[in-house]
Amino acid sequence: MCVRTTIRLDDQLFAELKKMAAEEGRPLAAVIEDALRESMARRQAQSDRAPVRLPTFRGDGLMPGVDLDSNALLLDLMDKDASDGATGGGA
Repeated sequence: MCVRTTIRLDDQLFAELKKMAAEEGRPLAAVIEDALRESMARRQAQSDRAPVRLPTFRGDGLMPGVDLDSNALLLDLMDKDASDGATGGGA
């Protein structure tokens, strides 16, 4: 059984799908169906995975000035810690 529907696609994506369908000698609908099935299978496989358990440690929380949303700031703090340790302390 097939359902007929209308969807909106990005122009570039549509052009790539049409090109792929032509290269493979397949209908555009079949290429889109396969892409949707593959995406759904990947999502299902991810949800079937066991959750990862990360170790946690006791402490007083984040150090002042630590922003977990900024990789650059974290790297700067780690570099500062490493250089302070190499010189015997920062103060």
